[in-house]
Amino acid sequence: MKDFLDDDFLLESKTAQKLYHDYAKSMPVIDYHCHLPADEIAADKQFANLTRIWLNGDHYKWRAMRANGVNEAYVTGNKTDWEKFEKWAATVPYTLRNPLYHWTHLELQRYFGIKEILSPATAKKIYDECAEKLQSPEYSVRSLLKRFKVEVVGTTDDPLDNLAHHQKIKQDDFGVKVLPSFRPDKAMNADNIAALNSYIDQLEKVENRAINDLDSYLSALKNRHDYFAANGSKLSDHGLDHIYAVDYTTTEVKAIFIKIRSNEAISADENLKFKSALLYQFALWDHEKGWVQQYHLGALRNNNSRGLATLGPDTGWDSIGDFAHGKSLSRFLDKLDTDDRLAKTIIYNSNPVNNDLFAAMTGNFNDGSVAGKIQFGSGWWFMDQKQGMIDQLNSLSNIGLLSKLVGMLTDSRSFMSFPRHEYFRRILCNLLATDIENGELPNDIEWTGKIVQDICYNNARGYFGFYE
Repeated sequence: MKDFLDDDFLLESKTAQKLYHDYAKSMPVIDYHCHLPADEIAADKQFANLTRIWLNGDHYKWRAMRANGVNEAYVTGNKTDWEKFEKWAATVPYTLRNPLYHWTHLELQRYFGIKEILSPATAKKIYDECAEKLQSPEYSVRSLLKRFKVEVVGTTDDPLDNLAHHQKIKQDDFGVKVLPSFRPDKAMNADNIAALNSYIDQLEKVENRAINDLDSYLSALKNRHDYFAANGSKLSDHGLDHIYAVDYTTTEVKAIFIKIRSNEAISADENLKFKSALLYQFALWDHEKGWVQQYHLGALRNNNSRGLATLGPDTGWDSIGDFAHGKSLSRFLDKLDTDDRLAKTIIYNSNPVNNDLFAAMTGNFNDGSVAGKIQFGSGWWFMDQKQGMIDQLNSLSNIGLLSKLVGMLTDSRSFMSFPRHEYFRRILCNLLATDIENGELPNDIEWTGKIVQDICYNNARGYFGFYE
């Protein structure tokens, strides 16, 4: 029987151990998509305790606590930091077989050297020990990034952001690139006309111009896209239920925009045409600049109306959706490719039943201009756990080229999430080693090790252009 979370955790053979320890383990990290707050990196923030760095904002943990019967006051409410942590520690033993059990103890080990199992019996000791360590300079957020060999952090930013924090980080030059990513979802979301108009009003102030028609709106957004590029951005990102790709004419979209600015209701068909037009325009700008565009697809958001009204979005009320992706993805990518204006693209899937569809779709638009130009992104959200990663890797292997994958990302708001790269690397090494052990791949450790290093780091380094 193996010890829990030992050096060979998830590595089921000597071959897997060699691939991980000799090839994957020491590779640097390019975390090209996450939600880390740039202001905290700019300020080199230090956290007072585990609740502040570990529980605040982590809706994965919040969902588990609620499922364990923990009152909301101890989750997002006004209880003290210790009281919240105590409830989390009481929940952890019940998370066995949930990825949170692995992540929790992996993070305690990698950040604090704590190998004890978190439980009510160990909670106070662990809380106090970590609180003391968190006060030392080596636990500032910049120090943590460097400790985990992070070379690049790609944040996720609204077009209205002035990027002042990114500018300060660049000026400080502390050894890690922290680059913004253009996330214009609010700019195309016509589901709520009042909210969209409020957003356009804010854009008017940022751009110091009136926005009364579609042309002035697109011009203002293009300026923001240019501004992001001038501040080092190399990526865009979209979090959508599915790709919007219905037919429209410019005349129609111009009329729809006038209705929006007049606070008039628009039809469902008009909504789709507006979103389709904006999404296509963003993609053209991405191609012009040589950016990588990312599409996180398939989440069914804000399911709990009462929870949403009380706490707002991104507080644990989202789930896997069952959207039809094939035709819209094909139409959207083909429209761009027809004019040879399809940028490097990563599509992420949140529903495992669609893995093969996404893997197959990427192959339709690889044109030989760039290795892995169209990527089936690594397991996302509800799939960034062991089985989800294995499923994604298997679909990509069966239908595309696993060897050209640009690797893992945290997609996290927490500075405690970087061991997810280790988790992914261990799973990848074990998957390849199992094929070697079974005689399905040749016992060529040097070549397989090179592929491992490419997936963990080298492919991303060459793909995104962060070092140009």
